[in-house]
Amino acid sequence: MLLNKKSVELLAPVGQWETLEAAVEAGADAVYMGGKAFNMRMFRDDFNFDNASLKKAVEYTHSHGVNLYITLNNLISDDEIPQLVEYLKCLDRDIKPAALIIQDLAVIEIVKKLGLKLNLHSSIMMNTHNELMIEKFKQYGISRIVASREMSLSEICILKQKTGIELEYFVHGDMCIAEGGQCLHSGIVFGNSSNRGRCMKACRWQYKFGEETKIADPRFLSEQKFSYKMALKDMCMYRALPELIQSGVYSFKIEGRMRDAAFVSQLVGIYRRAIDRYIADPAGYSVDNNDWQKLSESKVRGFSTCFAVSKPTYKDIGLTGEDEPRFFSKAVKEAGFEREKTVPFKPKEHKKPDLSVHCASLLHLKEACANGADAVYAGGDVYRPLKPWTIAEFAEARKITAEKGCRLIITTPRITRTREISELEQLFSTLGSFKPDGILVHNMGTFSLAKKLTNLPVYCGSSFSLFNCEAAALLKSEGAVQAAVSLELAHKQTIGLIGKSTLPIEVVVHGSIEAMICDFDFIMEETGKNQLDDPEAFEKHYAFIDMADEVHAVRRTQYNRNHVLFSHDICLMPYLESLAGAASFCIEAQDYSPEYTGRLVNIYRQMIDDYTAYDVHEIIEEIEQTGPRSIGNGVYRYDTSK
Repeated sequence: MLLNKKSVELLAPVGQWETLEAAVEAGADAVYMGGKAFNMRMFRDDFNFDNASLKKAVEYTHSHGVNLYITLNNLISDDEIPQLVEYLKCLDRDIKPAALIIQDLAVIEIVKKLGLKLNLHSSIMMNTHNELMIEKFKQYGISRIVASREMSLSEICILKQKTGIELEYFVHGDMCIAEGGQCLHSGIVFGNSSNRGRCMKACRWQYKFGEETKIADPRFLSEQKFSYKMALKDMCMYRALPELIQSGVYSFKIEGRMRDAAFVSQLVGIYRRAIDRYIADPAGYSVDNNDWQKLSESKVRGFSTCFAVSKPTYKDIGLTGEDEPRFFSKAVKEAGFEREKTVPFKPKEHKKPDLSVHCASLLHLKEACANGADAVYAGGDVYRPLKPWTIAEFAEARKITAEKGCRLIITTPRITRTREISELEQLFSTLGSFKPDGILVHNMGTFSLAKKLTNLPVYCGSSFSLFNCEAAALLKSEGAVQAAVSLELAHKQTIGLIGKSTLPIEVVVHGSIEAMICDFDFIMEETGKNQLDDPEAFEKHYAFIDMADEVHAVRRTQYNRNHVLFSHDICLMPYLESLAGAASFCIEAQDYSPEYTGRLVNIYRQMIDDYTAYDVHEIIEEIEQTGPRSIGNGVYRYDTSK
């Protein structure tokens, strides 16, 4: 492609007025900032703009030929929808930014419903990572996507070629190690959701790491050293600008809305000069060592290209923590079960919720069906050493479920890049041979694929982070028959969503829950082994241990992603009656034994049929004593999810 000054946009962060002026003067093509609500920097109100200041900022940037984007990129509860509606009307009528950067599907639904003329960009928190997601977002009027930070430049280049959409990619600043939008650690442990701009950064804690079978031995743990194993260094693409530009990325995004004017000015200036020099003479381009020296001297955590050029290793992690500028929290004990807790909600008359079970294998499915499950989820991510579901096993599962009058729902992986999408295309083409009852999807890409290739009912999993009835309405309009509520939504909020939603709602009431999903290969880095020389090492179970002595199991899937679990499994048994308006209660059993799965299903089956069937606290003691982990009530111990 032939380059010109319009080939690349340099996008700068702004938290205060002097930073805005500094970024524009230093050569930013565009800036992004947040209003007083609904953005990902909610801890510091002084780094957000009121409506009058936003309007003034838009006028200022327009007068300098610079675009201004407003971050409206967190999840939104039903209680906040009226405020969101008024804010969107104000943005459309008075402020008129060049675009909004969004996460929640509710924004798309409301903009469409009200006929607003707002340009939309997808946030990094939408975790956009396959072409089918992009094509669906284009139908929604989204004109630009911020590509998943786990995607390499080669993957991004292919996405650009296939979809033609405008791409934005982070080039500098603080990066998370977990998949965007899929980290629940802060929301469930602290009630401060990373998906709502209040991340407490558990990835910046110290951890030990070891085989799960050995960590109970004090001698083993005493031999291990705590270090900041998840503390990814800052992104820096300065030395990879040619690759970045040639990949087709249009907007080069600098992270740092809480940085001061001098810091932002220097960063923008350095990247501005490099971009301009490359565009003017690509073949003759070389790094400016003086600018590189300035960049190096101002670095905070050290530099990494993260996933852009190659998969990161421990060289890209700040293991010592010595360069960490701020710790937002320290490791704490995850809350256990509140034994004396009472639930002051009385349900209306409802049809009994179905009982669904996420099954790890055919043995688990047999136990679930034998003990009263109404639906079973089979397939998708499988924790090693268990093997992925085969077509023959799906066919056998169909026979078992048919005999028991149970629905068989085929599950898709949480993250679906090119490999996973190709495999799903082939799997979906075989579904007619065993006729399942539905498909569970975790993003709009697999949703689109299921609707395109099958006539089966589509269920939406918890990865959609469903927080409000507007997003539920959008999913229903796409043809979803049910959606799981966000695992970060507190009790009262969940009850409210169940009552308002026109789409049937599922609630995960028990199970092992992922705190985060990571593409970083902790097992290889910790053991020094690789899958060619020692594949058995990757079949074992490992765990992180934090400084509060909480054990976070690490489960590797067939796609070589690491799912880091909470130290406590979720248990909402005392809340079942108050949640009875839900269409389905789900048990996440993919990290349980078949026998334990069967016992849990039996208990929940009896409780759904008769909420007085058990003394809740007595049965909870049995569950905790026989299960793999302690249990807790997750975010339900908070009145609301912040």
